[in-house]
Amino acid sequence: MHEVSSDLIVSEVAELCKTAAYHLPEDVYLSLQKSIGTEKSPLAKSILQKCIENADIARKKEMPICQDTGFAVVFVELGDKVKIIGDKNIEEAIQEGIKQGYKQYYLRKSMVADPLFNRKNTDDNTPAFINLNIVKGDNLKITLAPKGGGSENCCALKMLKPSDGENGIIDFVSNAVISVGGNPCPPVIVGVGIGGTAEKCLLAAKKALLRPIGQANPAPTGFYAELENKILEKINLEGSGVQGLGGNTTALAVNIETLPTHIACMPVAVAINCHAARHAEVIL
Repeated sequence: MHEVSSDLIVSEVAELCKTAAYHLPEDVYLSLQKSIGTEKSPLAKSILQKCIENADIARKKEMPICQDTGFAVVFVELGDKVKIIGDKNIEEAIQEGIKQGYKQYYLRKSMVADPLFNRKNTDDNTPAFINLNIVKGDNLKITLAPKGGGSENCCALKMLKPSDGENGIIDFVSNAVISVGGNPCPPVIVGVGIGGTAEKCLLAAKKALLRPIGQANPAPTGFYAELENKILEKINLEGSGVQGLGGNTTALAVNIETLPTHIACMPVAVAINCHAARHAEVIL
């Protein structure tokens, strides 16, 4: 049995808050650079260059890439041979780490305790939204993916019929991205969930955002990898472009994750990340 201290979890999660906010993942950075070479619009090229310069400044000066440092979405893979020791359980430790990290590194606190009647800020960016999975092994993997409000507002879910088929999915996903224009600060990464139940489909779409750009859906048939390319091509041909100001770089990637589903169902979910597609992970 591998023992992990709850105090260690707190300190490591606090550090993830800094890393995710300050450092754009390498795959996203390289994709932005590559897009300058394929972009046809001079204005879009200029904005892409500014995105890269912004990421460089954030990394060098250790400051947030974006003023919206998001709400904390956390994906946890807890090995079945891991034992959490200390005075906090794993969820309490993660929440405390988020609280400390957002305060220590002066990250904007964006959480309100009540969504409608009393939208008072919690002042520490908690609660985090923790997705916990039990896996085999003796490792604890924690991934923090800060999610900005602008891109989160552009998520979508539709309960398609199985008879809608591939074309129904292509139309729904591409229209969901194109219709929001510049609101999610494109170029975006598009996570797509297909299957499961309504709530699991949305979670799969959000988890798909973590897959590195350029890494296709791993299904051995290749059907979903091909579908990713079809959707990406359609989105970028529509011309919404960088920041919604035109061009052929609306999306950097489309990542699909699938789940088994009911014979009468074909739920499809879209989760969108802005060009500052922040995430960081630690394995303990």
